[in-house]
Amino acid sequence: MATAATSRDETQGGRPLWQRVLDDLERRIANGDIAGRFPTDRELTEHYGVSRHTVREAVRRLRARGLVDRHRGRGSFLNTEQLTQPLGGLYSLFRAVEAQGLEQHSEVISRAIVRDADAAGRLGLPPGAELVLIERLRFAGEAPLAVDAVWLPQDVGRSLLDADLSRAALYDHLHRDADLRITSVDETLEPLLPTDELRDLLQLDPDEVLFRVRRLGRSGDRPVECRVTLIRGQRFVYTSAWRADGHPEGHTAFAAAEATSV
Repeated sequence: MATAATSRDETQGGRPLWQRVLDDLERRIANGDIAGRFPTDRELTEHYGVSRHTVREAVRRLRARGLVDRHRGRGSFLNTEQLTQPLGGLYSLFRAVEAQGLEQHSEVISRAIVRDADAAGRLGLPPGAELVLIERLRFAGEAPLAVDAVWLPQDVGRSLLDADLSRAALYDHLHRDADLRITSVDETLEPLLPTDELRDLLQLDPDEVLFRVRRLGRSGDRPVECRVTLIRGQRFVYTSAWRADGHPEGHTAFAAAEATSV
């Protein structure tokens, strides 16, 4: 029979305490507060003031998600093969890759002036409006990570037609060359079965799927970026946290998101 102390340790406010520990560990991992060596069970019990049983359940779920690896005789370490990103924040492949100590770079697949009725509509422009389209293959180290396509109004994206995008973030170019910042975004995330062409391009494992992230970025009230990014499912992990007022904790990151680059 569980004691009163054990019951208080295992639940808090009707919510399993391991879940609260898990949420905070995911937040710390995503923010870079935990890097390389993962804390021991003893360190975590002291940090959170909970039982070892509670800590082990939270860590077990991190391992099941592939975020933490245990090495016999050496302890536990973050899985550096995966990149983490909290939902609700303005994600940056450029920053996420470099935060893991990997070198990021891009190969421009194509860039051109195009007409695309769907993208134009999302940008609040007439169907026949001319847009700048830039498609890139994104790398984390030597391995391909994502395919990225972005449509911008011609007056916004014109300077990118000649820009060197192999190492620098697209948002950095927009800020420097067009004096434009992305101040808010709407995003949707969904799983996607890759085509054979995408499997070859991204060097996917046989059972690997993709995340499709659709983004509409705004500068003030004006839509200026329509983006679709296909990210390797085994290399990128999205995390989220919840607060009692019902708002995802990640939304608090928007105050700093204006300075983020993609």
